[in-house]
Formats: sequence, C-alpha cells, structure tokens
Amino acid sequence: MKTRSMLPKLGALAATVVLMSACSGGMGDDAGTDEGGQPAAEQTQASDGGGSMASDGGMDMDPAANLVGAGCADYAAMVPDGDGSVEGMAQDPLSVAASNNPLLTTLTSAVSGELNPDVNLVDTLDGDQFTVFAPVDDAFGAIPEADLTALAGDADSLSTVLTYHVVPGQIAPDEIAGTHTTVEGEDLEVTGSGDDLMVNGSTVICGGVQTQNATVYLVDTVLMPPSMADAS
Repeated sequence: MKTRSMLPKLGALAATVVLMSACSGGMGDDAGTDEGGQPAAEQTQASDGGGSMASDGGMDMDPAANLVGAGCADYAAMVPDGDGSVEGMAQDPLSVAASNNPLLTTLTSAVSGELNPDVNLVDTLDGDQFTVFAPVDDAFGAIPEADLTALAGDADSLSTVLTYHVVPGQIAPDEIAGTHTTVEGEDLEVTGSGDDLMVNGSTVICGGVQTQNATVYLVDTVLMPPSMADAS
C-alpha cells in the first residue's frame, strides 16, 4: 500500500453516502363487491412492479454495486460479513460504520473524542449527508508518533485536519472526479476514474462504500489542508 511522508502537523480524519432504508412500495385497492355479493380481496401491488423502493422514493440497491478501487476485493475477503462488511456498514450511521471497519480504528479514535476530548465530531458526522475521504490505519502509521501526539493535543489543528477530509453531500464514484470544497473550507482534488481514483495525489483504496448517511472513500494517506502545508 502506498503511503506518503507527512509534514509535522498532519493528522487524522473523520472520515463514511448513503444506503437508504428500504420499504416495500405498495398501493392497496379499495375493497369491492364481487358478483355474488362477497367482499373482494384487498390487493397490494409494488409500485415499481417488483423492485423495492427506498424511503425517499428511489430504488434500493446493492451497497456493493458502485464500489471502485483495487482494494475492494481484498476488503471483502477480509470482512465478508457482519457489521464491518460492506453490507453491514450500509446499515449504520457514519460513526458506527467507521467504528466497525477494522481499517479505520485510528480514524474512529480521532473523530470520537478519544484522541482529544475537545474534538468529538460524532453528532456532526451522523447528522447530515457527507462524502468522506477516510485514511486507513496504515496512513496514520506513516506519521511520526511525536507529530501525531502533538496534533492530538491541539484541538484546533486536529479539527482542521479532520474536517478537511469531509465534503458536504454524497458524491458517487462516477461523479467524484473534480475539485470539491471541504467542510474545513479549503479545496481538495479528485483525479482519475474507476479503480484508479486519487485524491490530492493519494490513492483511493476502495471507494463508494455506503453508510446510512455517507459515501466513504478509503485512502492511503492522511490529507493535509493547503494552509497547514504552506505554514510548515
């Protein structure tokens, strides 16, 4: 897995759109009377002719249908089922889904207040729709321990780094290429397509991972906001 050397203030991320709860769409016919005077059976038909409808009226879909990235198959083999699987993550809000992913333990610590009690983004990340570029544990492992410790102790800097990995709204893999303004306020750039997506020059290991309220892209590097890079 490719990693990139980080400058001292590089840190952790919050890090991911959305699988909507499916409900059967149906339309009940009013009870009528047949020729013999008996009540006719009430009919229920699926509004889409057999498919299930998501809660917002869209079609429910396989959470693995839009995955991109060379690491997706390896992740599916490592976590084939359960809460941390691709299907399992789709059932939970972002913070819970991330906590169940064995590649995102450091990220989970960073956004939950474990690294710094003054930086707890759980309610924020679970409260809206987001696209999250989530550094895996190996990405954090590339950061010198002293630098990560210093960052964890600086609530403002930690929040800046974490929110730089989050973009408002859910963006699917086939629309992700381009420049996006992050929650932190600065831009990041996604290039490439399909299994060859990159963000700020870092590799997307597996993208398009769904949670209840986010679309997540696992990345191999902790991203640093341009303002922090310029100040270093």
